[in-house]
Amino acid sequence: MTAPSVQRVTVLGSTGSIGTSTLDVIGRHPERYRVHALTAHTSREALHAQCLRHRPDVAVLAGEEDAAWLAARLREAGLSTTVRHGEQALCAVAASDESEVVMAAIVGAAGLLPALAAAEAGKRVLLANKEALVMSGALFMQAVERAGATLLPIDSEHNAIYQCLPREHRGGLERHGITQLLLTASGGPFRTWEAGALEGVTPEQACAHPNWSMGRKISVDSATLMNKGLELIEACWLFDATPDQIQVVVHPQSVIHSMAAYQDGSVLAQLGNPDMRTPIAYGLAWPERIEAGVEALDLFTIARLDFERADEARFPCLRLAREAMQAGGTAPAALNAANEIAVAAFLDGDIGFTAIAEVVAEVLVHHTVAPADTLDAILAADAEARERARACIARRFVHGEAGARP
Repeated sequence: MTAPSVQRVTVLGSTGSIGTSTLDVIGRHPERYRVHALTAHTSREALHAQCLRHRPDVAVLAGEEDAAWLAARLREAGLSTTVRHGEQALCAVAASDESEVVMAAIVGAAGLLPALAAAEAGKRVLLANKEALVMSGALFMQAVERAGATLLPIDSEHNAIYQCLPREHRGGLERHGITQLLLTASGGPFRTWEAGALEGVTPEQACAHPNWSMGRKISVDSATLMNKGLELIEACWLFDATPDQIQVVVHPQSVIHSMAAYQDGSVLAQLGNPDMRTPIAYGLAWPERIEAGVEALDLFTIARLDFERADEARFPCLRLAREAMQAGGTAPAALNAANEIAVAAFLDGDIGFTAIAEVVAEVLVHHTVAPADTLDAILAADAEARERARACIARRFVHGEAGARP
């Protein structure tokens, strides 16, 4: 059997949780993968350590000063890594001919342009940045098709559904006899809390996810169920589905990562321990399988699997996301932008936990939905929603109309 050729990999957002897990999997298979480029926002020390370990050709940071610091440290270590900075460099490295695989793991709207650049360059795009599809679903999918890119979802839920569907699943679910996609959710740390208790939630409590190790922003999104709402929107684009064809199922054990229901009564599920290295390894090796360093699932230890309906009264962010997808156009981009501002304000202590949904709801009420048919229109909607969210926070919370978090 012929050994696979070495694939060159670019990791966008390499110092985050997905990025570090990606490098862990890559490090287990030096005969298959070589790191071409690593990028980070401002985590220069962490990126320095990764460069020493993986010796990339290129490293990118957001700021010029951080890039100069990293370049000097790498020269002292005898590395020939080229260090660049800024958004233009980020997009250029994502589209570079020097790598075949791009892990798009930058959190939030900041990940849109480099992920889109990778798609337009025809890469194998391992998409862990859900905001790229939330904001620009139609444009992104068109770029993938036009450039002949391979798009593989890395979110555990979408990766699970991908594994449960036929290899070619475009053209609508009905074409393949699929009646529903079941998107599982852990329920977050406040699954059993009464609605009144949620007002006093602290950032530390919201970031303490019961099953997954994630960054602070994603952890808060999981606690509000906005993460599941964003995943619902992403699933619509990935699997050519409508919001009505996707049901969110709360599954606190996080063992079944998602399911696909077929018209003959079959329900296919993908199970595994809650470890992101499994979907990462699947994306890197597809259509093959490789060892990921993940412990085998022990069903006897788990013993039971529970399921509940998602409570959109206590967690309205899920409903807001579904409504934004149904509205279409620039509404999902506005939803995402307002949520990013609100979550940052919560983490900074400016607003309470339940105010996150209030801010997003107000922004959506006042947002004029426009066609999301150009990148300029999407970015304009994003900027407008951010400004409206900041104004809402300043008026209602910081200046006392509704009161800041105690």
